[in-house]
Amino acid sequence: MKNFKIIPSLLLIIVFILIYFCGFTKHTTLVPKTGYKVYLDGSELGFIDSKNDLYELIDQEQKEIKSEYGVDKVYPPKGFNINKYISYDEDFNKSKNVYNTIKNGENFTIKGYKITIKKEDQELVINVLDKKIFEESIKNIIKSFINYDEYLNYLNDTQPEIVDVGEIIDSLYFEETITIKETLISVNDKIYTEVEDLTHYLLFGDNVKAQKYTVAVGDTIASIAEANKLNSQEFLIANADLNLRDETSLLAVGEQVSIALINPVLSLTYDLTLVEDNTVYYSKETKYDYSKNTSYKEVTQKGVNGITRNTQKVHMVNGDIEKAVIINSVVIREPITEITTRGRKYNYVTSTEQGNYIDLSGDWKWPTNSPYIITSPYGYRGGSIHEGIDITGTGYGSPIYAARAGYVTESYWQRTGGNVIILDHQNGYFTMYAHLSARLVEQGQYVSAGMRIGSMGCSGTMCTGTHLHFGAYNGRPYQGGKSFDPRKLYQ
Repeated sequence: MKNFKIIPSLLLIIVFILIYFCGFTKHTTLVPKTGYKVYLDGSELGFIDSKNDLYELIDQEQKEIKSEYGVDKVYPPKGFNINKYISYDEDFNKSKNVYNTIKNGENFTIKGYKITIKKEDQELVINVLDKKIFEESIKNIIKSFINYDEYLNYLNDTQPEIVDVGEIIDSLYFEETITIKETLISVNDKIYTEVEDLTHYLLFGDNVKAQKYTVAVGDTIASIAEANKLNSQEFLIANADLNLRDETSLLAVGEQVSIALINPVLSLTYDLTLVEDNTVYYSKETKYDYSKNTSYKEVTQKGVNGITRNTQKVHMVNGDIEKAVIINSVVIREPITEITTRGRKYNYVTSTEQGNYIDLSGDWKWPTNSPYIITSPYGYRGGSIHEGIDITGTGYGSPIYAARAGYVTESYWQRTGGNVIILDHQNGYFTMYAHLSARLVEQGQYVSAGMRIGSMGCSGTMCTGTHLHFGAYNGRPYQGGKSFDPRKLYQ
C-alpha cells in the first residue's frame, strides 16, 4: 500500500523532467550555416556567405590595375584560398571587410604567362602579359644573330644550294629548356607588356640601360664600337633593328645607335655549313746583299696574300664561333712571300755602323699549317680586349710554329690560357702561343723562325674549342708590353 502511493510521485517527476528537456531542446537547436572560409598565406581572414560577391568586389575596385595592364579582370592575391565550410555558431563577415584586409597588401593578380628558362642547375622566370610578346621577342633575338630570310628558309626547308660561297643552316636551337604556362601573376612582380622591353632584356640582361650614342661626322661602325669597348660584330647585333649589313655600312649623322654591351639571357646555338674565301697571310723573309751598305733596305719582292676557299662546319653560339672544322679546301691563289733585301757591307770609315746592325724587319712565319680559319679577331670582346687572334681548322695536335727566331722566355701552364709559350724576338717584339695541347720547347731555348714549338689544343679554362690563341706585343707581355693585332706582322 505504501509503494502504491510512491508511484504517482515518480510519474510526476518524470513528467517535469520531460517538459524541462523538451523545452531546452526546442530553444537550443543548432542550425547549420553554409559559407566560405577565406585564407591568405594560411591565415584566416573571415567567414563569408558568397565567394562570388568577394571576387566581383575585387574586380570592380581594382580599376587602376585594369588600366595599367589593359586587362578586363583582376583576381585575388597569390596565397589566397576560399574553402567551403559549414558552421553552427559563426556569423558571416561582410565581403567588404575581407576585401579591405586584402587591399592593404595590394598584391592582386592578373592572368598572364610564366616563362621558365632552365639550363643545367639554373632557372630563370619571366612573366609576360601575352605569350605573343615572348614569341615576337624570340624572333627579334634570332634576327639579331641570323639573317631572318635565311632563318625562314631554314624553317621552310627552302634554303638554296651554295654557289661558290655562302652558308646553309644545318640546325638551330636554344640550349636552354623553355616552358610556357598560363597562370595568375602578381602585379608586384615584373610583367613584360611590350615586345621592345622584353627583347632588350633577353639581349642585354638585367643591369644594362639602353645606352645610346648620336652619330657624329666621321664616325664609322668600327670607330664607335672601339670607343665603347665593343667589337664591330657586337655593335651590329646590338643594332639589329637598323638592318646594317656589315661594318662597312654607313651611318647617318644624328642617328641614334645602341652602344650597350650584349649579354644574352638565352643561348641561340646554330650549326652552319659555310663556304668562304679565307686570307692566307704571306710570310716575310730577309735577304742580305754584301755589296751594299747596312743602311740599304728595299722590298725586292712584294708580298701578296693567298686565298683559299674553305668549306667549314661551324658551331655558333650567340654570334660567336665556338668550333670550326675545315672539311674541304681549294687554293684560289697561293701566297707570295715578301722579300726584303738589306745591305751587309760595313763601311769601316763610319765606325758607328760597325757591329751595330739590328734587323728590325725579321722573318715572320705564320704559326699554323694551312688552310686555317681565324675565328676571333684582335679587339674588344665581351667588354674587354682580346689580346690576340684565335686560329683553328688545322686539327687537334697539329703543329704550332715560332713566328720568328728568338728565345723562349716562358713555357708554362696557366689556369686560363692552359699551356702557354712566350717568345722574345730580340727586337722589342714578343709573341704568345696559348691553349696548346703540348709544349715542345723550354725556357731559355733558342728557336728559329718556323721551328715547331708546340701542338694545337684546347687547354685552360678559357678554351671552348680546339684553336691557337696567337698574341703579339711590343714589349714583354704583362710587364709593360702593349698588345697589337698579330696580323700587322704580315702586312
